[in-house]
Amino acid sequence: MSAYATLERRFERLSAIGHALSILSWDRSVMMPTGANAGRGDSMAGLEVMAHELLADPVVADLLAEAEAAPPDEPWARANLAEMRRAHIRATAVPAGLVGALAKATSRCEMTWRRARPAADFQALAAELAEVVSLTRATAAAKGEALGLDPYDALLDDYQPGVHRSHIDTIFAELAEALPQHLARIVERQVPPRKAAITFPAAQQRDLALDLMAKVGFDFEQGRLDESAHPFCGGNPDDIRMTTRWDERDVATGLMGVLHETGHALYEAGLPAAWRHQPVGRAGGMVLHESQSLLIEMQACRSPAFIGYLGHRLRLSFGDDTALGADNLLRLYHHVEPGLIRVDADEVTYPLHIVLRYRLEQDLIGGRIEVADLPEAWAAGMAELLGVKPPDDGVGCLQDIHWPVGAFGYFPSYSLGALLAAQLFQAAERAIPDLDTQLAKADFAPLLAWLRHHVHGRARSVPFEQLVEDATGAPLGTSAFLAHLDRRYGGS
Repeated sequence: MSAYATLERRFERLSAIGHALSILSWDRSVMMPTGANAGRGDSMAGLEVMAHELLADPVVADLLAEAEAAPPDEPWARANLAEMRRAHIRATAVPAGLVGALAKATSRCEMTWRRARPAADFQALAAELAEVVSLTRATAAAKGEALGLDPYDALLDDYQPGVHRSHIDTIFAELAEALPQHLARIVERQVPPRKAAITFPAAQQRDLALDLMAKVGFDFEQGRLDESAHPFCGGNPDDIRMTTRWDERDVATGLMGVLHETGHALYEAGLPAAWRHQPVGRAGGMVLHESQSLLIEMQACRSPAFIGYLGHRLRLSFGDDTALGADNLLRLYHHVEPGLIRVDADEVTYPLHIVLRYRLEQDLIGGRIEVADLPEAWAAGMAELLGVKPPDDGVGCLQDIHWPVGAFGYFPSYSLGALLAAQLFQAAERAIPDLDTQLAKADFAPLLAWLRHHVHGRARSVPFEQLVEDATGAPLGTSAFLAHLDRRYGGS
């Protein structure tokens, strides 16, 4: 057996472990009894160490060298070999003991966060979060040294290969200059939406959400929808696990949350089956992943065309309240207002929530602030960027799950994903001239086919920058997003 074929078999085993970990993680968030957390944390840490040992084994270095001396002819196989090398470098940078310690610490911290957030009790989380930050600093330093990157850039590179602070800083500076002007103009012009005078039973919201998921293209033979404290899409491409949460006073948030996660699910389901258990067959990074969820939610499902269809469906499900008319729904789904909660933010103010987290996590990893400083730093940043002040830490620095689970470097993907979603949707509109007509009928097939060809089916076969330029004709930037805001909310 060739060196490359031997590596493929090893990476199939790594894929199996990764799939098991993803289902165990979903179960912990959705179904696991709280008393089982310690044992589950040990089990998951054990699997993390097992995967790390398979990847960091010195024999992998020898196999990679032999395979690279006579690389495969097939382009996807060559790209797969490059991804194998990348994974091995990152794994050998971090000692197995540190991998296990971080896995256990994040498992404990996540479960503590689930109790601390609704109680707005930052002190209950502080010690465990400080341990996660300390271990993440060590991990970032080790990866940075191996990759020749700043420690925080090494964390960013985990989530979107090739995207570093130099690129993000430029883009965020352009947004920081442009968004306040958009925000002031929109707030001055907009008409507030009317509130519905009815309640929205969770069971009926779920039934409607399931129907909308199917229309967008989700296959329920290979996935399911459940509830959790923080909505997410997990599992693996053959067994996709989505979660959401319902508010019986507000149908808008729950439905759009489901459609957002469905965008993630469609990306996973569209990855090439032939490469499913190899690194080249994985999603291209979290900027790409977030672009898919935001393209479905923000670009397609908040478009006037689809909102007309959604209004009809809402009235069929919940009654003929005038607030569910298309005109009012547009005002509701396009309402812009600075607020406290990132996941509820409109698309104009959302990037400012990300700028705050981007600044704070750089300071945490760089040691310029400590965990104990977070509540005060968070409140100051919210006042500066959004003009609001959190009344407690539950709607302040405790609102997101990312830092408790060790996902430092993830947050920028959300805003970069929003920019890419606008850029991709603009390209799809050029390729599908009647796209609005299709969305008005909830026919997502043409859009999904375009995404399958240009994004989903390419997985990691080409670098991020090349995929973006091939699909849209330009590198990632702010122009399509800002043009989208002008079109949706009215230009100057």
